[in-house]
Amino acid sequence: MVEIELDGKKVSVAEGSMVMHAADAAGTYIPHFCYHKKLSIAANCRMCLVEVEKAPKPMPACATPVTQGMIVRTKSDKAIKAQKSVMEFLLINHPLDCPICDQGGECQLQDLAVGYGGSSSRYQEEKRVVFHKNVGPLISMEEMTRCIHCTRCVRFGQEVAGVMELGMIHRGEHSEITTVVGETVDSELSGNMIDICPVGALTSKPFRYSARTWELSRRKSVSPHDSTGANLIVQVKNHQVLRVVPLENEDVNECWIADRDRFSYEAVNSPQRLTQPMIKQGGQWQAVDWNTALGYVADGLKRVKVEFGAESIGALGSVHSTVEELHLLAKLVRGLGSDSVDHRLRHADFTAGEGVQWLGTSIASLSKLERVLVVGSFLRKDHPLFAQRIRQAARHGAKVLSLNAAHDDWAMPVAAQITAAPGYWAQALADIAGYIASARGIQAPVQAMVSPQAEVVANALLSGERKAILLGNAAAQHPQASTLLALANWIGEQTGATVGFLTDGANRVGAQLVGAQPKSGGLNAGQMLSKPMKGLLLLNVEPTLDAADAAAARAALQGSGLVVALTSFKDAAVDNADVLLPIAPFTETGGCFVNAEGRVQAFHGVVRALGDSRPAWKVLRVLGNLLGLPGFGHESVEEVRAEALGDVAGIPQRLSNVSKAGLQPAASPQGLQRLADVPIYSTDGLVRRATSLQLTADAKAPVAHLPKAVWDQLGLKEGGRVRVSQGQGSVVLQAVLDTNQAASVVRVPAGHPDTAALGAMFGPITVEVA
Repeated sequence: MVEIELDGKKVSVAEGSMVMHAADAAGTYIPHFCYHKKLSIAANCRMCLVEVEKAPKPMPACATPVTQGMIVRTKSDKAIKAQKSVMEFLLINHPLDCPICDQGGECQLQDLAVGYGGSSSRYQEEKRVVFHKNVGPLISMEEMTRCIHCTRCVRFGQEVAGVMELGMIHRGEHSEITTVVGETVDSELSGNMIDICPVGALTSKPFRYSARTWELSRRKSVSPHDSTGANLIVQVKNHQVLRVVPLENEDVNECWIADRDRFSYEAVNSPQRLTQPMIKQGGQWQAVDWNTALGYVADGLKRVKVEFGAESIGALGSVHSTVEELHLLAKLVRGLGSDSVDHRLRHADFTAGEGVQWLGTSIASLSKLERVLVVGSFLRKDHPLFAQRIRQAARHGAKVLSLNAAHDDWAMPVAAQITAAPGYWAQALADIAGYIASARGIQAPVQAMVSPQAEVVANALLSGERKAILLGNAAAQHPQASTLLALANWIGEQTGATVGFLTDGANRVGAQLVGAQPKSGGLNAGQMLSKPMKGLLLLNVEPTLDAADAAAARAALQGSGLVVALTSFKDAAVDNADVLLPIAPFTETGGCFVNAEGRVQAFHGVVRALGDSRPAWKVLRVLGNLLGLPGFGHESVEEVRAEALGDVAGIPQRLSNVSKAGLQPAASPQGLQRLADVPIYSTDGLVRRATSLQLTADAKAPVAHLPKAVWDQLGLKEGGRVRVSQGQGSVVLQAVLDTNQAASVVRVPAGHPDTAALGAMFGPITVEVA
């Protein structure tokens, strides 16, 4: 530690720290623009000039290292004069448009100009003008004349998002920030540039001119999308959500959120919102009151139970639903006498082990890993904030290793990649295990094959400290998911690596904790979506978009009896539904999500429910009472939570990535295999209906990614189209050559209407020229 004197106070900070860090530790504010605690130091705004004793001139606090005995004055005449001079320079070309600027009221330049700016300008010359730029549907760069060239946005792209999409061109007064990679900013974390911009140069395009910041009330919430559980501040005016920004939580999302966390609120205000219960009569939807709708559902379920037996009734819940909703859904179905309830809609392997599958380590520890093997994950798009943490680890020397059938650009250095078709993933892990066993002089768990890439991965895992093996969404949804986990566990035991699932959805861990899956002989999600059910409850589910086999789900629904959809949207993709019950999205209801590390995060509704929609937990509670089931007398969401989770402090002991499967990989299939990713803006009902997100590059129409061997065999040219077929279903898609893909793999996205006619996410597939 180094001790310095700051404004007359003794402050101790770590050696190598800057004066700015010492000021933060002492609680002393030094004005600044370019400095940000999560970004590298640029020292280009010069607003943080301070007086350092024996220095010939004022020094930038953000870039001046502390030395033992240093004396710093931040409020001296010399420091204040230097800061005021810098402010005068910054305001020479800055437009006087605060009254129409979206940043007004939360602008650092505006605030500091009050303290350090003059009452009038000494300059009479014309101000410079920078022409506006269109960089996409999310970020507005309409007023780049406001830019003060702090380069926070540039450094964010390089260091956090991993892609330098913005850069500075020209010099001096002619400097400007512009796109340097393409014409648009397409990063899945791009919205954070809006937050870190200290002026009104980068603003939110969907929020633009919607409200003044002082008119907004601010309420805490939690993201319902991926398993990070990002903490949010939802900003509201007149009972309408107008903006979402991050709530800092160093252990979860730091000070960042993904674009889908930030902009999915548009769906909450969508004209497609379902605002009153609907019953289908004579093929036509009729609006009814709640008493009629719930009475109809209760009578229908009773009739199904009497005529066909309780086992003919099932329920499917979404991993984006709250703990309380999934608990009551499971309780209701079991109260009727059935155990057919599940949340694993996209899974193909249901032979889960004991315990609750989770990340296997803390989220914060991902930033400090030295070795990480990621199996079956489209990391950047599946888990943007986890990818960001692993990217920070890679910047500090961590070796990132990947096993997948296609390798996207993760915007980070990847030390080794094993490219194998999905049917060979288990064998690839067995090969890694074989090299580890050979190095340690022990018996290999299964027969391994020679593989140079597997040897590189094995040697990497045998070295270093702080190691993790992370199974992604595709690994969890794989037909051999249990075998993949068993092999990963063996490798983890031999190398000292933690093993865990990145987990899909905001509440996958919570769904397991409350038992929203069969316990004793009930049907799993795959069975309920492959054969007609006499009674089926759907909670936040659009089967043809959320199922592992969209074609089978559509066929099953067409033959089902009573289908009741609890949904927030009247255009929900629920074929053959008989009743639509309007439930509130996360902004209008209370509840909690359990993120990938097992952290329980509760939230409250931030606006009142739209129209006649109601929180799903209340709908299920009333339905349970109408069915005459015991234990549905809850008065509050907290009461439901206490019943669902029990002692929250004991949750870590219930988390365990155990597999009952053997280590022997199944025989690999022949022919072409499908690899199905779920596009980042197709994962759930909210992002599918967020207008701005659907205009981004990541939401473009799905294409068929073909390996070079198939491309050449079909004689395709750029822009060619192919017919992709699975079973009885086929779709025509544009073909794209992908040289980073296994030779026998055809990559076709799932979760999108354009590919909903196809079958299983993993399985045989055929391709022909359209």
